[in-house]
Amino acid sequence: MAETLSAAALAGGMSWASGIRLYMTLFLAGWFGRAGWIDLPPALEVLQSPWVLAVTGMLFVVEFLADKVPGIDSAWDAVQTFIRVPAGAVLGAAALGDMAPEWTAVAGLLGGTFAAGAHLTKAGSRALINTSPEPFSNWAASFSEDVAVVGALFAAFYHPWLLFAILVVFFLVAIWLMPKLWRGMRWLFRKLST
Repeated sequence: MAETLSAAALAGGMSWASGIRLYMTLFLAGWFGRAGWIDLPPALEVLQSPWVLAVTGMLFVVEFLADKVPGIDSAWDAVQTFIRVPAGAVLGAAALGDMAPEWTAVAGLLGGTFAAGAHLTKAGSRALINTSPEPFSNWAASFSEDVAVVGALFAAFYHPWLLFAILVVFFLVAIWLMPKLWRGMRWLFRKLST
């Protein structure tokens, strides 16, 4: 039971985190696995490879820097829409790779959903924050996302129940925030089209 709970937490945590910071998620999982601090499932052990760590580390730095510049962060998010959501599905399925195929399929579907929810909330929020002329709110949002991803991954690796609580709180906030983001995005599109 504890092993299943840990696998589910890893699947949910990595999927959700990939919707916000994919390359940070991949790099930290690989680094923690290579250091022996966590045991990654066989399908994710490739993240521990020095070559994969080098590439994910480089992409992590690019993502970190791009996310701190207003405007560039929204362009980055637009491109990442086509990468983060499928990656979340793959990470979810890979984290449960040793289980029955139906559970792996469910994990993939939920992983994609977690990644999509996190990504859409992040990208929508940041697009609205970018309408502010000062960069400080953008930086505060970006660093908050960095901290949230590290915290969620730490919980996924070591405290599964805490991760589940974090995910419930996130989705409650996202449900509350989505109508506001939708109205804000409609306002932004109207403003840009005039």
